[in-house]
Amino acid sequence: MRAAIFNGPQSITVGQLPDPTIEAPTDAIVRVVLGCVCGSDLWYYRGESPHAVGSIGHEFIGIVEDIGTEVSVVTKGDLVVAPFVYCDGTCPNCRVGMTSHCAAGGSFGDGTIDGGQGEAVRVPLAGSSLVSVPGAPTEHSDEVLRSLLALSDVMCTGHHAAVCGRVKKGDTVAVVGDGAVGLSAVLASKRLGAERIIALSRNPARQAVALEFGATEILAYRGDDAIAAVLERTEGVGVDAALECVGTGQSMATALAIARPGSTVGVVGAPHGVEVPFEANFWRGVGWQGGVAPARAYIPQLLGDVLSGAINPGRVFDFETDLDGIADAYSAMDERRAIKSLIRMGSV
Repeated sequence: MRAAIFNGPQSITVGQLPDPTIEAPTDAIVRVVLGCVCGSDLWYYRGESPHAVGSIGHEFIGIVEDIGTEVSVVTKGDLVVAPFVYCDGTCPNCRVGMTSHCAAGGSFGDGTIDGGQGEAVRVPLAGSSLVSVPGAPTEHSDEVLRSLLALSDVMCTGHHAAVCGRVKKGDTVAVVGDGAVGLSAVLASKRLGAERIIALSRNPARQAVALEFGATEILAYRGDDAIAAVLERTEGVGVDAALECVGTGQSMATALAIARPGSTVGVVGAPHGVEVPFEANFWRGVGWQGGVAPARAYIPQLLGDVLSGAINPGRVFDFETDLDGIADAYSAMDERRAIKSLIRMGSV
């Protein structure tokens, strides 16, 4: 099969990999319809995090083409959403909803399993990992398919930020980060009933999506200026929920500084060079919770809203290409010419 190949920093090409086959009775083979580039993939692309040479990508939707003898929940021909971490659904972590930390799980495209930026994927633990989409695959519009793809990671990660930040009806929320995750956190906050949503963004295209997703205010500031602006607009108190969706030291410092005393910062940005000043936040009573989103636990909660049109997280995909354009898909995001790049592999 053809697939994106990570060759090292700044080098993504298209090459041939072995066609995936059933290796365990709990496996399924999924023909990829849509894949995409994740913001976390850019850490590998920039050489700031290690990644094995070979298959890459962990977000995809597709059609089930084959199943192992012990797979019964999904069937051949199903349109499925694959959470970026596969899981068994039965380990102690899965039983409390932390499917991203499954004792038997793993991530697609991590060097040991097929990546989602290719024509097909072998999915381990398919019956407990894949989520079937109701209806015939051809019934769904391209807009819905794009939003289903967003459920594989980015929308669930934005939702995780809001859940960890304990966003509730009537809250004032500030979202630090205007990438696809930050924009998804805006949408998630609106869905959970936040009354006032402050999006920190200096990019007009991303500001437009934030407003479309439910932001009530845009602040084009960063660092100390952003902190001062948020505190000024909240009479010095801070926000009920600050959502950190970048993963840098500055973004974390901003989120902690604008969170009101007694609140919990929702943290989902993959950290690079982040240090949390425990003592200062102890005296303010500000905590944080977050980490890798348990997408498999969230997809069923969000799926109905996507299918009904209540939410359209696929709006974050503003760059589209096929597999031959994979290098452009990466460079467009790396250069901030795109919020998130979609890779069209085939039709349903």
